[in-house]
Amino acid sequence: MKAKEISKLTTDEMRAKEQDYKKELFNLRFQLATGQLENTARLRTVRKTIARLKTALRQKELNK
Repeated sequence: MKAKEISKLTTDEMRAKEQDYKKELFNLRFQLATGQLENTARLRTVRKTIARLKTALRQKELNK
């Protein structure tokens, strides 16, 4: 997700997306450990998306 897409989401939607991405990251790490992961770049993408979501959540929290 791009930062512009994230900024359009509500706080609850951001938290839900963050949880979804965390679950995906867990599954990707599991696949990596078992040798089943084909697209290793997806790990980096998911980690960065989680960071973007956390940053946007923190910005909204500070703006209140």
